Amino acid sequence: MNYSVLVVEDDESILDLIEIYLENENYIIKKATCSEEAIRYIKEEEFDLAILDIMLPDKDGYYLCKKIRESFNYPIIMLTSKDDESSKIKGLTFGADDYVTKPFLPGELVARVKAQLRRCNNYNLETRENSEDILTYKNVDLNIKSREVLVDGENVDLTPTEFIILKSLLEKKSEVLESEDLFYKIYPNDYYVKNNTISVHIRHIREKLGVQNNIITTVWGVGYKIG
Repeated sequence: MNYSVLVVEDDESILDLIEIYLENENYIIKKATCSEEAIRYIKEEEFDLAILDIMLPDKDGYYLCKKIRESFNYPIIMLTSKDDESSKIKGLTFGADDYVTKPFLPGELVARVKAQLRRCNNYNLETRENSEDILTYKNVDLNIKSREVLVDGENVDLTPTEFIILKSLLEKKSEVLESEDLFYKIYPNDYYVKNNTISVHIRHIREKLGVQNNIITTVWGVGYKIG
């Protein structure tokens, strides 16, 4: 399958390098050097994944990530030269699925892209195979067929990663899922991401469900459960 990938990077040498490596994998690449150009492409074309540099000449990558998440749920990988935890957590909070710190090996980035696309494909296949399943807890309903999450009948937009985490917890109501198990369910073939990203995704889910619907309980030192 020829996946379409949006790459936003203001350093044209890095941009061209990414293009070469991804085109070698038969991906269709659309390049942008600023957020304004990227937003135009996002409105006009369909993408399967986006790679966003954080430092851009106009609006930064966090802004662009947030704009994408207002309408789309395809995977987002952030590129950052800041190898600190707060930058990574900020990207995940805005809806990113993964991050790569510069300087990076092109092969590592390709591996990350493949892992995210594979995970999305498995996610889409799973929802088709369980087309009649609806998972419910209190006033929260998760519809596997439509990939919708409703709170009191109102739709809540979750990213694919957040949806999989909530679905996994709802399928095991009252049972504790270990953080490591959730991590490998989300990133089964990715050895670069640390499992503290799960706590960021959990926090994001809680924020989206609302404080009055905080159905996810933290079991300290172990993991999480519903109820």
